[in-house]
Amino acid sequence: MSNSLSSGGLVIRRIGLLAVVAFAALALFMPSAAFAEGSDTSKFAELAGQGSLIAIAASFVFGIVASLTPCVFPMVPITVSIFGATETTSRMRGAALSGTFVLGIAALFTPLGVLSAMSGKLMGSMLSNVYVVAGLAILFFALASSMFGAFEMTLPSSLTNRLSTVGGIGFKGAFTLGLVMGLIAAPCTGPFLTGLVAWIATTKNVPLGSASMFSFSLGLGVVFFIAGTFAVNLPRGGAWMLGIKWGSGVALAYMALAYIRDAFPAVAALVSPSVTYGSIAGVVFALGLGLGTVHVMAERKKSPIAHLSKPMKLASILPAVLGAFMFISWVQKPKIEIVAGGAGPITWEVKEEAALAKASGAKKPVLIDFGATWCAACKELEERTWPDATVRNEADRFVAVKIDATDDEDTEVKRVSKKYNVVGLPTVILLDSTGKEAARFNEFVNAAKFAAALKTVK
Repeated sequence: MSNSLSSGGLVIRRIGLLAVVAFAALALFMPSAAFAEGSDTSKFAELAGQGSLIAIAASFVFGIVASLTPCVFPMVPITVSIFGATETTSRMRGAALSGTFVLGIAALFTPLGVLSAMSGKLMGSMLSNVYVVAGLAILFFALASSMFGAFEMTLPSSLTNRLSTVGGIGFKGAFTLGLVMGLIAAPCTGPFLTGLVAWIATTKNVPLGSASMFSFSLGLGVVFFIAGTFAVNLPRGGAWMLGIKWGSGVALAYMALAYIRDAFPAVAALVSPSVTYGSIAGVVFALGLGLGTVHVMAERKKSPIAHLSKPMKLASILPAVLGAFMFISWVQKPKIEIVAGGAGPITWEVKEEAALAKASGAKKPVLIDFGATWCAACKELEERTWPDATVRNEADRFVAVKIDATDDEDTEVKRVSKKYNVVGLPTVILLDSTGKEAARFNEFVNAAKFAAALKTVK
C-alpha cells in the first residue's frame, strides 16, 4: 500500500506540474486581459485573418481555457471515474478510454456549434427542451445510483471481454458520456466560441469553422484526458475510495435535481433566500454528511462498527442529496441587501420595443440582458452582479430589459436576437441615450467591472 500511495503522490505532483505549465502557456498565449474578461467577441475573426492554422491552434488553447470554467472542471474526477479510466490496468488503456471520451465531446460539440451558427439557434439551447432535460436528469440519477452501489455500470460480458475493460463502462460508455459532456459544456464556453459561431454564420466558411470547432472540442477535453491517463497510478481500494464514490453519488444526484430546478420555474420557486431556509438546508446536509462519514469509517479494516456501514449508507443518501440541493440552491438564490439611501432591485422590462420607447422618451441609456434557464453564466449574473448595491445604484438611471431566450423558437426572441446579433449567452448590451451600442459582454462579468462600465455610458 505504501508503494501505491507513493506512486499516487508522484502522479498528483506530475499533474500539478502539468497544470502549472498549461497555465503558463495560456498566460503567454493570451496577453489581452480585456478579452479574457469577455469584452471582445471578434477575436476569432482576427485570428482567422492571420491564417487557418493559427485560428485552429488558438481554438485548441481556448478550449483548454473553457475546460477550467466552474460548470466543466468539477466534472473531471466524476466523469473519469464513471467511464472506467480509474479502474484500468494500464496507462495505455486509460489513455484510450480518455481519448474516446474526448472524441465523444467533439462528435456532439462540433456539429452543434456549426448548426448553431448556420441556423441562428443559440449554443446550448437544446437544454431548454423538456425531453432533453428529463433525459439528462435520468442519466445523472442512474449514474448516482451506480455510485451508491445500486448496480454496476458494465457492458454485456461479451463486449466487456472484447474491449478488455476492467470495472468501468468501457469505450462505448466513454464515448456516450463524452456526448453528454459536450451538451453540458455548450452554455459554458465563453466569448471566444461566441465569436467563432458568429464568424461561421457571417462567412459561411463551414470547413474552417468545423475544424476550429473540432480543435476547440479537443482542447476542452485535455484536462479529462490527462486525468484519465494518469489516474491508473492512483491508489485503489479501501474506505477512502468508498468515500469518493459516496461523494460522487451526491454530486451527480444534485446535478440531476439542478437540471429539473432550472427547467421548471415552479421547482425553483420552492427555494427561499431566507436565512431560515439556508440554516435548515445546512442542518439537513450536515446530517447526511455525518451519516455518510460513519458509513465510510465503518468500511475501514477491522472497524468495530462494520455492521453500521450499510444502514448508515442508506440513511445518509436522502438527507445528503436533499440537503446539498437545498443549500446550494439557497446560496445561488439572489439576495438583495438594501443600503440606506441606495437603489432597490433592478426593475426589468420584458418587452424590448416598449423599453426602447420608454428610454427614448426619457433620454435614458438602456441595459439589455439576454439570458436563459440553461445558461450557467447567466445564473452567475443573477446571483452575483445584478444584486450588487453599486450595480443597482448605477443601473437606476438605465431602462433595463431582460430577454428570456430559453425558448429560441419564440418569434420575438428570434427578432430581438437577430437585431442585436446575439449568437451566444449570456449577452449583455449597454446602449447610450442616443440608442448607440456602448458596450457588450458575452460571459459573466463581476459587479465591480460592470458598475464601472455602467458609469461610462451616458
